[in-house]
Amino acid sequence: MRNLVILSFVFASASVASAQETPIQHDAEHYLLLEQHADKWAAEDSKISETLEEIRTAQNGKPPNIVYILLDDLGFGEIGMPDLDVIRGYSTPNISELADEGLSFMRMYTEPTCTPTRVAMMTGRYAVRTGTSEAKSVVSGDGLSAWETTIAEVLSQRGYENVHLGKWHLGDIEESFAFNQGFDYAEHPVHQQGQMAIMNADAELAGASAAIAPHLRTDTYELDAGFRVKPHSMVYGIIGEKGGTAREVNFEPGEVFTQEHYMHMEENYKNRVLEEIERLADGDKPFFLNYWPQLPITLTLGNIDQAQTLNGGPMAESIAMVDGWIGEILDKIDQVGIAENTIVIVMGDNGPFMQYRWRSGQNDRIYRGGKNQHLEGGVRVNAFMRWPAAIEGGSRVQDIVHVTDLFTTLSRLSDADQYIPRDRLIDGVDQSPLIFMGDTNGRRDYVFVYEGPTLRSIVKQQFKFHLPEPGANPIAAPVFDLYKDSREERVDTSQTIPLGVGYGGLFVDMMKRHLGWKMKYPDREPGRDVPYGGIENLRPETQELVNRFVFVRELMSR
Repeated sequence: MRNLVILSFVFASASVASAQETPIQHDAEHYLLLEQHADKWAAEDSKISETLEEIRTAQNGKPPNIVYILLDDLGFGEIGMPDLDVIRGYSTPNISELADEGLSFMRMYTEPTCTPTRVAMMTGRYAVRTGTSEAKSVVSGDGLSAWETTIAEVLSQRGYENVHLGKWHLGDIEESFAFNQGFDYAEHPVHQQGQMAIMNADAELAGASAAIAPHLRTDTYELDAGFRVKPHSMVYGIIGEKGGTAREVNFEPGEVFTQEHYMHMEENYKNRVLEEIERLADGDKPFFLNYWPQLPITLTLGNIDQAQTLNGGPMAESIAMVDGWIGEILDKIDQVGIAENTIVIVMGDNGPFMQYRWRSGQNDRIYRGGKNQHLEGGVRVNAFMRWPAAIEGGSRVQDIVHVTDLFTTLSRLSDADQYIPRDRLIDGVDQSPLIFMGDTNGRRDYVFVYEGPTLRSIVKQQFKFHLPEPGANPIAAPVFDLYKDSREERVDTSQTIPLGVGYGGLFVDMMKRHLGWKMKYPDREPGRDVPYGGIENLRPETQELVNRFVFVRELMSR
């Protein structure tokens, strides 16, 4: 292992891409690959650096703008890929056109749920390393720590102007808000769609939630008035600027949130994206516009006047609508004349919300499983990138890519990789060779898949290993050839032993290296604080919620 570490230092100092003497710190599996490909990768990096310099020169020295659109709960096959329209019963023509004009990452892995995927993209680190490995739906008093370095903070050091609009879901404490994590300006909900689209009377009447609306129950025996979920007491949307305080907007004391509020909120975020593109395009700085719509998650049909899809489910209708919004955004980018040097990425954050599949219009049509699961259906998504200055339209790559790779790759493409911190482990690898050299030029052939804080499976090349129970023989653990059993269904011993004999032990070795590396780079705790700090206009009902949180915390510390 000592020789591998020394080799990584030699490679990093020789690479034109690295402006620091100390290399980015990766995991053990990366160094195993580096040992085999160091000379080749160094030569490729030199050529890619020359190409990037040529592109910047053609753009008067300006690095690319970045528009990143992350769509909620959309697994592989749910957007783009028009041949699948006949299966899913709806079309996404604007996203399909984006794919035709750019690059399709056909084997993109994410985390199984909202918060972990967003943290992984923002920090370049598996969410478990940051202590934010679970998606919270109610007040928790924790979130992404100020210690973490986000892609927005990296780009800020390169002179980017950063704006975030839409879902955030990285914590309900002050240090976790987007404008305290590298964004110059942000408008976002504090929580997520559980509060917005499910915890309201419209959703309860539609059967999507229960025991939420006070008028749909009596409180005869409710001694603890603070136990019941009170979504209207939670903060909804906030706005803020870097270095300032936040304000809750578009919601008054005593107001009750409805599906109409939710749709208005989402339309407003989309309209603000269009306005910000115009404003940012007129500026001198390159920009990073982070747009994470909360739609397409919706589980009611009350706002649909006339179905536009054959599917007719609320999620299917919403996906079609959001595709139209993406078309508006792409048109705006074209209209303001910045398309050539603007990277646009559209992708899903994890698999479908399978618990609602009978009503939503979604399903695990290709890979088995969905949101919250380590199965391929939970962590495989479509991802498309358009950058006319560099990418040939209609490109496709089948190499393994993980959402953490976006952190490192976008830093490289923006000439900002020298600002990636070297004092921590970065899981994301630079995948720019896929952009400039195409298929088969990826730099990872493995992924570790967690459910919350628990490592559940490992992907290596075409094989996937489900971790056995503690003490169990790894030979008998499920090992799948994903080209032969893409749905991970053949779990009986007669089917797993043939692969387990040869690969079970090798996967256990990978697990040991992965967990052993944490002795040097241990997982961290999340940030913790009183919820909603720095929001200057808390409603009385929200302050009551905060007071209860503080009381409980003090009670438990006695």
